[in-house]
Amino acid sequence: MNKQLLALAMLITTLSTTAASADIETLSVEAQQRPQWVSLDAQLEAVKSATVSAQTSGRIIKVNYDVNDIVPQGAALLEITSKAQGAELAAAEAELARAQAQNEEAQKQRKRYEELFPQGAISQGDMDQAIANARTSSQAVSAAKARIIQANESLQYTIVSAPFSGIVTQRYVEEGETVAPGQPLLSGFSTDQLRAVTNVPFRYINALRSHPEVQIFLPNGDVMNANQLTIFSFADPSSHSYKTRITLPSNNAGLMPGMWLKVQFIAGQRSTMMIPQSAVLNQNELSAVYLIKQGKPVLNQVRLGAIREGYIEVLAGLSPGDNIAIDAYQVLLNLNK
Repeated sequence: MNKQLLALAMLITTLSTTAASADIETLSVEAQQRPQWVSLDAQLEAVKSATVSAQTSGRIIKVNYDVNDIVPQGAALLEITSKAQGAELAAAEAELARAQAQNEEAQKQRKRYEELFPQGAISQGDMDQAIANARTSSQAVSAAKARIIQANESLQYTIVSAPFSGIVTQRYVEEGETVAPGQPLLSGFSTDQLRAVTNVPFRYINALRSHPEVQIFLPNGDVMNANQLTIFSFADPSSHSYKTRITLPSNNAGLMPGMWLKVQFIAGQRSTMMIPQSAVLNQNELSAVYLIKQGKPVLNQVRLGAIREGYIEVLAGLSPGDNIAIDAYQVLLNLNK
């Protein structure tokens, strides 16, 4: 009697398993030619980064911005005393007025001599001297105007302006200090134009040069496409890799220099097996799929790779032609009923 009950129980279990497996939606694993993606780490840096230096001498009387301040383009970063520069400009303007007066007199005298010379009232020597004086006075006016421009520039240098909009990263001087031409004042960078810098191994550099298209994964999960690349013409002797700069599009909200990002590009084709993510059962550190053998689902461990567009790469554990369950968790639920 016990043997009959055991056989009946085994028959019921087989029928229920067969019925359950008959309702399982399966997928035949196939090897496909897919792009080989290379993923690398990249660091953001500012395209525009500069240190503003003094172009005139003087004492700093006002510092308008400090470290971490956002500065608009053309804003006055700091001010330097301008008394000496103002006096130089006034002297240059006075020199110009004197040169113009002398030039006016010399030109009139030349004109008078040119009218009297044909009549024999003026000697050849006096005529030559008048022409030379007119030319000299004209050149003196030009030199005085040049000094005016120079003095104006020197006066404008007393107000140090921001060459571009950005953020101040370092300040080298304090209010009250005396500075000289060439002395660093402030450093900063622009957040409008950024680029990602990475090192591409030698074996992938030809593929990148043939297809210079890169995907950039942002911290918020978005993916940015870029095709403006600058690949260095020489390799680093220690790492045998090529430094590559990737120019980001203009929309850089939330990105700052110094951040690390993931970038990837296609380096040829390779044969691989891709399965839906729903077919993978994850328990702790175990990744497995339900392999259909003789109509029954059998848990089979797999080693997985990259995930792309809802599909995940199988590196080991399956062979082409294997049948697996598409929804692993639904199979697990059915088996636990």
